[in-house]
Amino acid sequence: MDDLRLRRLVRQRGSEGSEGSEGSEAHVSGLRLRPVGDRAILAELPDLDSVHGLVAAARKAASAGELAGAVDIIPGYRTVLVTGLDSAALATALRRLEPVPAEEVAAHEPVEVGVVYDGEDLAEAAELVGMSESELIERHTAGDYRVAFLGFTPGFPYLVGLDPALHVPRRSTPRTTVPAGAVGLAGAQTGIYPRSSPGGWQLIGRTDAVLFDPDRDPPALLAPGDRLRFVARETADLPAVAERPGLAGGDVTVRRPGPLTTVQDLGRTGFASIGVPVSGAADPRSARLANRLVGNVETAAVLEVTLGGLELAFARPAFVAVCGADAPVLLNGAGVGEDNAIRVGAGDLVTVGSARRGLRSYLAVRGGIDVPAVLGSRSTDTLADLGPAPLREGDQLAVGTATNDAEVQHELVPTRSPPDVVELRVVPGPRDDRLTGEGLHQLFATPWTVTSSSDRTGLRLDGPELARSNSEELLSEGIVAGALQVPPNGRPILFLANHPTTGGYPVVGVVASEDLPLAGQAGPGTVLRFRRIAPPAL
Repeated sequence: MDDLRLRRLVRQRGSEGSEGSEGSEAHVSGLRLRPVGDRAILAELPDLDSVHGLVAAARKAASAGELAGAVDIIPGYRTVLVTGLDSAALATALRRLEPVPAEEVAAHEPVEVGVVYDGEDLAEAAELVGMSESELIERHTAGDYRVAFLGFTPGFPYLVGLDPALHVPRRSTPRTTVPAGAVGLAGAQTGIYPRSSPGGWQLIGRTDAVLFDPDRDPPALLAPGDRLRFVARETADLPAVAERPGLAGGDVTVRRPGPLTTVQDLGRTGFASIGVPVSGAADPRSARLANRLVGNVETAAVLEVTLGGLELAFARPAFVAVCGADAPVLLNGAGVGEDNAIRVGAGDLVTVGSARRGLRSYLAVRGGIDVPAVLGSRSTDTLADLGPAPLREGDQLAVGTATNDAEVQHELVPTRSPPDVVELRVVPGPRDDRLTGEGLHQLFATPWTVTSSSDRTGLRLDGPELARSNSEELLSEGIVAGALQVPPNGRPILFLANHPTTGGYPVVGVVASEDLPLAGQAGPGTVLRFRRIAPPAL
């Protein structure tokens, strides 16, 4: 079959699942469903009221166990992304939902947020819109806003309802650091930075409102569909920066942490709608395997060792397993051969050497690494600053009791290090129509090289510039791990475990979930090739 016929077949199969959404079964007007990889669906809707109505109905159904095992429900401006294990079942359930009326979604009183209007860009923003600073402030506080969705960072609200006279462009050069509590303008949007982060919005003020607190229930101050009102104030204290959980235990001492070693489990799910990434192990297959070898439950926390260089001192006997990258494991300076699992005595040193192939090793200790759970997970999230900080020399780790009562396994498990060229299966879409036919052909015909600017958030790929058929700005929508997003430079980014929850560049394909562990082991210089597979029928 030639490439043109194959592209037509894939597009035809992708659209087959959408046609039923407009038939007699669909209760939501204008609903169209697109597959997003093999474990998610993107519901396209005509307007924001429809988005919030579907989200409210989906959450009710999910709470009642009637949404086919949905994991995350992530609204955008015109879309709702729903993740789960069975795309077809999710599609059937979504078509049967009765949307919640818009007046019921926003039935409560608006949340008042006090703002001191002394932002660094206030004078410039006022000049851009041709008014005085006091007039800009008066207009910014004149009406209610609606929370379209949360994303970018945990708790960051994208607010709609800004007076058109206040529309200003983003800064030409984003700031490397925007302080927590900053209130900004960007195009037709206004929003609040919940924590310090890079950003390109025009800053007009600051608030001491705490928009996100993982120890609060609910963690986010705002939710999609909420109304908000800004109130001018004379003074405000910047939100306090919460301390990340420390590592204090007497069982294991970090002698050398290596370039980057973090605590990871299988991630935190169910919070993407408030901007919290799943995070977790970049290669969950290896993390699960290491836990099984020492008799832990698969969700026990392990150490993710990037590139190697980790040395641990054990204060008491333990059972340890290392899986993932092909890296030498030493016990008291001597190699342990091909064994994945070793017994460690009190006072022993365990070293994970430099990775020879692959990128990330996973070290499990029987009982699991015991650090405080944040939103149900012990994972370090380097994007959202949740969970414990990356390991440092002198840190002490406690060992928990996360065993499954199974006997430890003494077995040799082959490493799953990637070959020189890694083939990843990819489901086209949901925005592959944003590429030209030649651009889509190049995505699958080109070998892509992982660059050195890659990290746990994603793999930046070097190769030809993919030609886009539509350069118009895409309204922000939900993203999944494995998404191939194409920014303006035309070179795709493959999102990994720490991916943001929403984005505004087109996702033209999604790596099959079973292949993601291979992507998690792909270091700089690794060559990737993408093989097109048909999307699931919806």
